[in-house]
Amino acid sequence: MRPLDHARDRPEPVEGRPLDHARDRPEPVEGRLKVVACDVLRREVYWCAARSRETVEVVLLPQGLHDNSDLCRERLQPLVNEADPEQCDAVVLGYGLCNNALNGLRAGRVRVVIPRAHDCITLLLGSKERYAELFAARPGTYWFSSGWVECKDGQGDRAPPMAKSGLGPRRLAADFDELVARYGRENAEYLAAFMGAWERHYTHGCLVEFAFAEGLGLPEKIERLCRQKGWEFVRVQGDLSLIQDGLDGRWDPDRFLVLEPGQRVRAEYDEGIIAAEPPAVLPRPSAETRATP
Repeated sequence: MRPLDHARDRPEPVEGRPLDHARDRPEPVEGRLKVVACDVLRREVYWCAARSRETVEVVLLPQGLHDNSDLCRERLQPLVNEADPEQCDAVVLGYGLCNNALNGLRAGRVRVVIPRAHDCITLLLGSKERYAELFAARPGTYWFSSGWVECKDGQGDRAPPMAKSGLGPRRLAADFDELVARYGRENAEYLAAFMGAWERHYTHGCLVEFAFAEGLGLPEKIERLCRQKGWEFVRVQGDLSLIQDGLDGRWDPDRFLVLEPGQRVRAEYDEGIIAAEPPAVLPRPSAETRATP
């Protein structure tokens, strides 16, 4: 069996062609990386870590932290702070901005590398541009992957949702018995209907597919779920280039933000998605350099 050639063997998508970054990839930064990622990306991160030329340590946090961005940030910050520059050259995050969970996160003693992504779907599709293209084609799409299905089926801890979170109600709506116990059946039925209203905004359920998940029976499972909800079922081929390049040390500024020690993440509302605060300061030229013609 010949070794996998990522450039040649990357599968074509069923719908929505992934961008080809191969021509513009920078030279990799060799070193030891600590990867902190959401558990929803477990299979994808381990797949890429096994192929990385770097020494990679992987730490996973529960998917349920998406329900509470403040708690997610509180869990991430100590893991970033404890990275020892004697043992680690950079911390790579397997997160997007994710409901502002990364806003305000500060780099500790080593650099922190963050993909420019709104959420995990960008990481599964390979680029923010491809995500925007598919979103524009079908705005009412609910996304699925192996990780989303496995976490929903009970893997990972659940965090108490924030009042402002759009994710918390969809989880609470399933806990009807708990609502009845706390508020009575009539109030519980009203709350469950209100909390389940998010589903009416969706028209499609889309499975992001990878070859390593072929044996999990995901298409049949997701198609059945979509029929129950009255959604059209579609499939797209995933693209791991963004995760793989993050773990290979190919951190071009168009796709990754690199925080230097002491800098923090600031959420932006443009194509860059995130920025460093304060901005990196370029070293001033010495008097000797300035005098050189």
